[in-house]
Amino acid sequence: PLMHNAAYRAMGLRARYQLFEGEHPEKTLALIRDGGIRGVSVTLPFKEAVLPLLDEVAPDALHVGSVNTVTNVDGRLRGDNTDWTGLARDLRGRVDIRGKTVAVVGAGGAARAAVYAVQQEGGIPVVVNRTRTRGETLAGRFGCSFLPLPEIGSLCADGLINTTPVGMMPRVDESPVDRSVLCRLGWVADIVYNPPATTLLREAAGQGCKAIDGIGMFVNQGAEQIRIWTGQAAPMERMRWVVEEALNQRSEVASQRSEVGGRSEGR
Repeated sequence: PLMHNAAYRAMGLRARYQLFEGEHPEKTLALIRDGGIRGVSVTLPFKEAVLPLLDEVAPDALHVGSVNTVTNVDGRLRGDNTDWTGLARDLRGRVDIRGKTVAVVGAGGAARAAVYAVQQEGGIPVVVNRTRTRGETLAGRFGCSFLPLPEIGSLCADGLINTTPVGMMPRVDESPVDRSVLCRLGWVADIVYNPPATTLLREAAGQGCKAIDGIGMFVNQGAEQIRIWTGQAAPMERMRWVVEEALNQRSEVASQRSEVGGRSEGR
């Protein structure tokens, strides 16, 4: 909400973006349709569940198999996926993907978006996942290779994208990949944006890799949502600044709490 509302203010639009939590996609979509809500972001675990409930789904979203954006046009609900475009736009110009092998760690909805983004950018994705069944299913859907996570050391790849929540608050000390694997990679991207500097990215930078945090993807996917809903270009610099400021404040609060806890234990 901070990011979206800051964008609408900068654009001079009378719009408001707020959180709404619902347990039943059918009821929630009915409220959106009947309440005249212009658009919504769809989060886990409903990105796949809403697909059959919509009046129309964009071809890219159908191919990815998940929807994170719903637009209400006169009571008709259309689904889009801006996760893959957000990732592709963030990586474009920063790393060379065309013709390169990219390991995608994970097998959920975010992994689907990442695999599709890599393919659309001309790359060769390899699904890497701890659970073989889910990994093979995802790889089969997109016609690419699968490798069990314990065997990632045998993979020759140019880059790696983590799509799992490992490393996200509060599991900030964890990494989905052993650091010994990172030295052979040219770049590592993590879709986790809280914290921006995950353990995976810190270890990747320490091994000489280009480290790409999840803020860029987050801002890009949000900007694409705004374009879909309003037909106008979003103020991306302002959006990124707001996100970074919010994350910095959270980091400072967490640090202060840690210091207080440490002093208390000391006494």
